[in-house]
Amino acid sequence: MTEKKKIRVLECIRQGKIGGGESHLLDLVENIDKDKFEPIVLSFTDGPMIKRLTDMGIKTHIIHTERPFDFTRWGAVKKLMIEEKIDLVHAHGTRANSNVNWAARSLGLPVAYTIHGWSFHQDQHPLVKKLRIMGEQYLTSRTHLNISISNSNQQAGKKFIKGFQSRMIRYGVNTQRFNPAAQFPDVRKELGIPADKVVVVFVARVTHHKQPLALVEAFAQAVAVQPNLHLLMVGDGDQKAQVVELVDKLKINKHTTLQPFRQDVPAVLAASDVFVLPSLWEGLPLGLLEAMTMGKAIIASNVDGTCDVIQHYKDGILVETNDLVKNLVAPLIAVGKDAGLRKVLQTNSRETAQKRFSIVSMLNDVEQIYLDLLDRRS
Repeated sequence: MTEKKKIRVLECIRQGKIGGGESHLLDLVENIDKDKFEPIVLSFTDGPMIKRLTDMGIKTHIIHTERPFDFTRWGAVKKLMIEEKIDLVHAHGTRANSNVNWAARSLGLPVAYTIHGWSFHQDQHPLVKKLRIMGEQYLTSRTHLNISISNSNQQAGKKFIKGFQSRMIRYGVNTQRFNPAAQFPDVRKELGIPADKVVVVFVARVTHHKQPLALVEAFAQAVAVQPNLHLLMVGDGDQKAQVVELVDKLKINKHTTLQPFRQDVPAVLAASDVFVLPSLWEGLPLGLLEAMTMGKAIIASNVDGTCDVIQHYKDGILVETNDLVKNLVAPLIAVGKDAGLRKVLQTNSRETAQKRFSIVSMLNDVEQIYLDLLDRRS
């Protein structure tokens, strides 16, 4: 009996560093039905994600570029698609789509585009924002199916892009990996953080849009009032050096631990009490969902994506972005001072994650989209 041919899906991502979109891709290719699908990954930079994929046994290619619409790489992308006998292309994010769309369409391959976050934002110069919207209009109109990851993500597309349509597929969290009942290495002991501290953790890229400098300033004010707080910041990025300088300037070194990006995020979360994400914008922050699945109290900015998940003072505390430093201080003090509040937020955040963000549901939806796109083509 002849073995049924598997559907070869090229999963495309802008970079090999691990962020929300990259973590989603890792979960997708690890857990997708391998009897039906054979995922192959194309990344446009190297990084820790590539090793993770290799360890999983997922075939991975790198065609290096850090620019969107880099037409000098399109020929190499098309050659790869031909050599790998790709049946379908799934682009994760704007930069990936901009660099695979032409090649896929020229070969008659269906393209799905997951919008992990729009490339246009409210804090951009109006001309930059207009150009970004035009770019997204071009890409979404030339993609066979667009996927939104949150309601606000979808509504922003409809607001700014004429005729925009998408299917909604929210992220799912791998509850085997992010399981608060599991045993983890003692990260507090490893890092020398006392057991009686209330650990506030930031796990994200250390870049402007995640607002790490505002968090450090707010934490310095909060810990002066509530000295049982300890800040653990995990990640790398172009503002890391500024964070180090600011921690030293504010003399909060003994209350702060800085770590590079770590692979053992579940263990880091297990060692923490509160997860903070003061970003200026989001699509749907997977790191937030992972922290909620691990039962952490949440403090996060009231922005698209995040506000779809968190109900203020039910399963987290939302703060406005107009004056982040000032707006973060009181919630940080409150969660450090009030163990009862922390417990309520922790319990509710876990319940919300369990009910709404199932990896099984996400995988079923993505697999069905792949099958639908191929049916349309045939």
